Amino acid sequence: MTKKPRVISLFLLVMINISAICSIRNWPLSAAYGFSSLFLMLIICLFFFLPIAFVSAELATGWPESGGVFVWIKEAFGHQLGFLSIWYLWLTNIPWYPTLLSFIAATAAFSFYPDLAQDKTYMLVMILTLFWFATWLNLKGMKMSSQISTFGVVFGTIVPGLLIIILGMNWLLSNAPLQIELSRSSFLPELNSLNQLVLATGILTAFAGIEMSAVHAKEVIDPQKNYPRAIFLSSFIIFSISALGTLSIAMVIPPSEISFVSGVLDTIALFLGAYNLSAFLPPIAIAIAIGAFGQMSTWIVGPSRGLLAAANHGDLPVYLHGANSNGMPTALMLLQGIIVTFLSLLFLFMPSVSSSFWLLTSLTTQFYLLMYMLMFAAAIRLKFCQPDIPRSFVVPGGKIGMCLCAGIGFFTSFCAFILGFIPPKHIEVGSHFFYTGFLIVGIILGSLTPKILSYLAECFLVEDIKTKQ
Repeated sequence: MTKKPRVISLFLLVMINISAICSIRNWPLSAAYGFSSLFLMLIICLFFFLPIAFVSAELATGWPESGGVFVWIKEAFGHQLGFLSIWYLWLTNIPWYPTLLSFIAATAAFSFYPDLAQDKTYMLVMILTLFWFATWLNLKGMKMSSQISTFGVVFGTIVPGLLIIILGMNWLLSNAPLQIELSRSSFLPELNSLNQLVLATGILTAFAGIEMSAVHAKEVIDPQKNYPRAIFLSSFIIFSISALGTLSIAMVIPPSEISFVSGVLDTIALFLGAYNLSAFLPPIAIAIAIGAFGQMSTWIVGPSRGLLAAANHGDLPVYLHGANSNGMPTALMLLQGIIVTFLSLLFLFMPSVSSSFWLLTSLTTQFYLLMYMLMFAAAIRLKFCQPDIPRSFVVPGGKIGMCLCAGIGFFTSFCAFILGFIPPKHIEVGSHFFYTGFLIVGIILGSLTPKILSYLAECFLVEDIKTKQ
């Protein structure tokens, strides 16, 4: 078998990491902490982001087969847990879609009627319309999907992100009034407050996903040197961009008034109004909405294709294996759409748009953290059970280094998972019982579904054999 040439340079690897993680949609959530958001981001980078990057890099170079976390966890703990991990990744995206679509709907509202950004009925109609439209577009094939996503990266992240940062820095340098205190005391958050810790779990999602770049580890030029360099360099860039964008929002909007859904456009509107440039708000809002739609469109098909690859081992019923003439996993994408439709109904029953946004973000985070705990545990087990498997990149320190790195990541993920069941005080989520119960039921159902699907797959297989006989 011919080895793939090593073609990914340090620069390209850094760009892959940045494009996979950096998103302006998360900035309003972080901005709720004010100046102390910088401290929390730094802690999350050290105890969550970097362990993920190092561990996934070693696992990807040792087991470079298609499947990512499915292959790694399967090698460590067997097929069932391997499939559960890729199932968690698929589920992670399900509640994420309504949160991103709510951001798109709120952004679009700014171009014609800003008050609609807090209207629950408008949000629900827009979410369902945009999601099913994006599903239809992606069923046309990867060429269409890639064209939409390319447009989305430019107009959904780069342009609005730079605009917010530039206007924010100009605001600061012009000695305009600030809504936060920039001091040593305000830099340190009140970590003795449970509410502060609960909100910090929401920021974790802003730094999750770097394991996706690890699938390219075998193609990286000089991975022993370039991987750690790329990790630290991309971490610095992602941290810097996120910190500057978050501060730009926090400087001009009081933390208690920041909307997790429309905070980005609220900030741009305030900046443009201060500089007598409000006429540019509608076209900017439309560009951001279209760009974010392009980014979301990419994810609609990606996780489903990954799940279909794992399902080829017989984990899903035959009727979920279907693909159309363009190679798109039709059945899984339709199932995904049905689940998203039901989850989106939360916008009608929750007290506010922000509370719906937070609840869905929490469910997304919980599934992601479960997958990460499995990944960290698998990394430690494989280090001891299969030490002779060659890895192009190795976590520094051998077995002790892996135990320390993966152990820190596992402990951070576990603590964040437990805190995720506690509703934050400053967000009206209605009944605490409903909030915690929704998460518990959602996680239980999500975790049991692979077992149910495997049982159905076996039943269909037996029935098929009987029919042929």
